[in-house]
Formats: sequence, structure tokens, C-alpha cells
Amino acid sequence: QVQLVESGGGLAQAGGSLRISCAASGSIFSIKTMGWYRQGPGRELVAAITSGGSTDYADSVKGRFTISRDNAKNTVHLQMNSLKPEDTAVYICNAEIQDYSATSAYVDYWGQGTQVTVSS
Repeated sequence: QVQLVESGGGLAQAGGSLRISCAASGSIFSIKTMGWYRQGPGRELVAAITSGGSTDYADSVKGRFTISRDNAKNTVHLQMNSLKPEDTAVYICNAEIQDYSATSAYVDYWGQGTQVTVSS
């Protein structure tokens, strides 16, 4: 069974920084894209990274957030700088994972989320 477990997050002041991480574990054969979403009124893609290192960012975080990944450890990180109060949200890890073997289909897995709060 595959699990995504987030860590980090917490409280920061506006202009400050936080780093959140997500580790995938279980019967993992391959991971395609890993990313972070945030839950507000809706669920918004914040950043994503492919296994080859290509990245995509929401316009609202470009230049402030950096996503990185360690393929050997099945982890993804989000470095958040120049934080703004509007970045306050629950940040949820996502990964497209192929479990057990190369014949398995890729399935979307989600973490439980980690709270990020930015005070003004």
C-alpha cells in the first residue's frame, strides 16, 4: 500500500520562509509527477515536478517557491520564500505512482495535508 506523508509547514511571518516535504512509501515501482496543491475555496496546483526534473508553477508563486525532488528517496520538497498571508492554506502532496510492476497503471495518491499559516 502506498502512502504519502508530509512534514514541515507551520507558522511564518509575511516575508519569511518555510519548507515542506513529502515522502512516498510502500510498494512503489515508479513515480511520474509529484506536486503540491493547496486547499482554499478550491484545490489549486501550486507546483509540480516530473521525474526528469521539469517543473511547473502557479503564477501566484513563481519566483518565490521552488519545488525539488529526490527520486532515489521518493521525496518532494517545496521551499517557500517571501511568503504572503494569501499563501495560508493546507498544502497537500500529490504523486502519480505506479505500484508493484511496470504493468500497473499510474494512480494518483494524496497526502493528508500540512497547514501553512502566514501572518501579516
